[in-house]
Amino acid sequence: MESEDFHQDRLFDGDFEVVGQGVGFRGPVACSAVGITYRQLDYWARTGLVIPEIRIAEGSGTQRLYSFRDLLFLKVIKRLIDTGISLQQIRLAISHLRSRGDVDMTTITLVSDGTSVFECTQDNEIIDLVKGGQAMFAIDLAGVWHDIEGTLVQLPTNTPDQLWTDELSERRRARRVA
Repeated sequence: MESEDFHQDRLFDGDFEVVGQGVGFRGPVACSAVGITYRQLDYWARTGLVIPEIRIAEGSGTQRLYSFRDLLFLKVIKRLIDTGISLQQIRLAISHLRSRGDVDMTTITLVSDGTSVFECTQDNEIIDLVKGGQAMFAIDLAGVWHDIEGTLVQLPTNTPDQLWTDELSERRRARRVA
């Protein structure tokens, strides 16, 4: 019995590392995994809402490379936007999550009343928020994590040392050489 409990604990202990350190996802892959448009992704990167942890775009022909953690933030942003939360509140929530560093994000549930976003790490915190009679909705980051994980199984990954350029940049480079 004890060994079964140990295996059960290991299955759900929050160690959900899907990709290795330094492995990232290009913009189109991030968009597919999260369910957003490239225009949204580009805007959020340019305005600093989500800055790619692995590689930022540095001029023509380079591409951003997003970490798994970035994808988690992007998916949370998408879900908050879909529920009508203002971008200003979303920026505060993401900034707060980012400031937490490398803490296990799977222990966090974001709860909102439609105006503000609250972080809960224990069930009693969620109950306290609901007691006020206000309608609330919650986003369990472990669920978001698993959602992205399931999507990524079929999408390509990249490492920062791989040189990735777009087709237009390749054509320009070929013309210069010729």
